[in-house]
Amino acid sequence: MHPSLSVVIPFFNEGENASLLVEEVHQALAASPWPWELILVDDGSTDDTLERLRRAQERFGSHVVVVPLQRNFGQTAATQAGMDLARGTLVATLDGDRQNDPADLLPLARRLLEEDLDLVVGWRKNRRDGALLRRFPSFLANRLIGRVTGVRLHDYGCSVKVYRASVLRSVRLYGEMHRFIPAWFAWATSPKRIAEAVVNHRPRPAGRSKYGLGRTFRVLLDLLAVHFFLRYWSRPGHFFGSIGLALGGLGGGILTYLAWVKFALGQDIGTRPLLLVGVVLVIASLQFLTTGVVAELLTRTYYESTRARPYVIRGPEPPSDRGWAGLP
Repeated sequence: MHPSLSVVIPFFNEGENASLLVEEVHQALAASPWPWELILVDDGSTDDTLERLRRAQERFGSHVVVVPLQRNFGQTAATQAGMDLARGTLVATLDGDRQNDPADLLPLARRLLEEDLDLVVGWRKNRRDGALLRRFPSFLANRLIGRVTGVRLHDYGCSVKVYRASVLRSVRLYGEMHRFIPAWFAWATSPKRIAEAVVNHRPRPAGRSKYGLGRTFRVLLDLLAVHFFLRYWSRPGHFFGSIGLALGGLGGGILTYLAWVKFALGQDIGTRPLLLVGVVLVIASLQFLTTGVVAELLTRTYYESTRARPYVIRGPEPPSDRGWAGLP
């Protein structure tokens, strides 16, 4: 199959950057050896971002599609919205703040094809943003994510990525999971088919950053969810069951000891706090074990029956017969 490229860019209140970024993408992909399309997702912006995107669509043609979401669903849902509409055999992503350089897209895509990879991740080796609010939290997050997920990369947070679409279809993004895409990919493919490449990182030319120290706590919470799903997504009963067995073993040991004290030594145990602890641990054990059984049933039901989307598109979906750039 001849390669084709879909570029997905989510925007939220980036009116000062939207038009210029679309123009930069067209300049960068003018030499593309493959047909390509550009999917611009407006994540419920409250400024003039959507109007600027629509004017850019009118200017450049039908290979540019604008996807307005009903409200602000977050970067992960906006990115998933664009990925769902992508038709290319390769899918690339960028941030809408113009700190990512569109000129990096073709080199990353070529490397993916030449080395037969499934994902190439950008590495902002020379970052051009604040050390305290951006670089230091990212350094800690990258180390922690790599340790927990087992996928060692320098820069999980870089939005410049190129995916093989056939593998991407098996990955669904929810919450704020866009930071953990390489980890999800490692579930769907071999980590050996994931690579990283140094990309250009530019100072933000206009607008305000949407990130701060507050995102660190969200990353930690999402990391717990990633750890659970990567290890136990198809067997949650093992997760809850192991906790239940541990609590049950401890509670059972306590009650066995108290029974020996009661019947072998003849001592009163009715007023001992340890008796209450043992009973509570056994009850908690039963609850975790039954939760594991219910989680197994829910997991099987969910994965077999639902295809829910984490976003809502305002108005009709873009037509499937829209045009391509680079074709006669």
